[in-house]
Amino acid sequence: MTETVVGELADLELPVPRRCPFTQPAEYARLREQGPISKVRLAGGAEVWWVSGYEEGRAILADRRFSSDRRKDNFPIVDSDRAIRERFRSQPPSMIGMDGAEHAAARRAVVGEFTVRRLAALRPRIQQIVDRFIDDMLATDERPVDLVTALSLPVPSLVICELLGVPYTDHDFFQARTAALIRRTTASEERQRAVDELRAYLAELITHKESHPGDDLYSRQIDKQREEGTLDHAALVSMAFLLLLAGHETTANMISLGVLGLLNRPDQLAVIKADPDKTPMAVEELLRYFSIVEMVTSRVATEDVEIGGVTVKADEGVVISGLSANWDPAIFDDPADLDVERGARHHIAFGYGPHQCLGQNLARIELQIVFDTLFRRIPTLRLAAPVDALPFKADANIYGAYEVPVTW
Repeated sequence: MTETVVGELADLELPVPRRCPFTQPAEYARLREQGPISKVRLAGGAEVWWVSGYEEGRAILADRRFSSDRRKDNFPIVDSDRAIRERFRSQPPSMIGMDGAEHAAARRAVVGEFTVRRLAALRPRIQQIVDRFIDDMLATDERPVDLVTALSLPVPSLVICELLGVPYTDHDFFQARTAALIRRTTASEERQRAVDELRAYLAELITHKESHPGDDLYSRQIDKQREEGTLDHAALVSMAFLLLLAGHETTANMISLGVLGLLNRPDQLAVIKADPDKTPMAVEELLRYFSIVEMVTSRVATEDVEIGGVTVKADEGVVISGLSANWDPAIFDDPADLDVERGARHHIAFGYGPHQCLGQNLARIELQIVFDTLFRRIPTLRLAAPVDALPFKADANIYGAYEVPVTW
């Protein structure tokens, strides 16, 4: 067996900012050509195993010998600030930071809220929300319209706020603070302030719902824990923080980039216009193609594990690159080509294994409704500026568009 060692690319800080939505950084392709798993340095200085290969990424995500506990000393964090790790240690872990039976119990408590059947019942309401914002787009005399502010941000914000029982009037508050948490360039003081403000708000909201329950996910969790005698206010706040943070930015950016991708490829857009039954398949390909979550997740080994021809030793960190894995040519033929009929549902844009994204079915429904409705109601929709002139979030772990000006 050949041991991969830190080589000439060790000084390349990862993740690399993306420069264009339709390509992967050349550095990722170069790393993957060297092997499916390489020793690299993260921004902040930590040396970790960078997983480029699809099969290796899925294997790690499904292997319980790799821990999700962010309180562990060597858990990979793209930040050298000690305050970040201390924050993880000082607060109850959220579901994504749990392992084994603790994680299984926490996930079981809320997984029923995200079943295909329950979310399908939300379709009419999601359709109403999408139509409302498209109505507003069509009613304006000012063009171009920024798709991000007109549709991409407000739709998932309103959907997640209704699902969780958060007043939509506070959505600007959440968007500003979740954006600060996601950006790698956010100063540690600003990031900590955003965390504190979000948690304080959610603690107050949970307290209110404990005495004034409604028909929403948080209220049902409170009722359930009361019946079981396990009501834990701090744990509910951690869960609320995770679900609200995860429900906004990712779907918003997929709406923006998905529309951008389809407008940039009229031949692919024509496929779903001609046959809307193919939209679900197109959504899967767009998720694979853009892979907006750069680091699908990180793990730390709890024992020596052989993977991809190397030995990851106990206490060493690993990072799975979602973009690199989803563009692995060993799995996806011609991965740089957007092909909405590819049938790419086996991508890992939502992760894989025990921690696979709870909200993936909700995101799929929102994307399908948005794409079908937008292009049906505004069939002449087009970009109002060249793609290479658009600003993108090149500094963020979650990759998206700041603006997508459209007209018709």
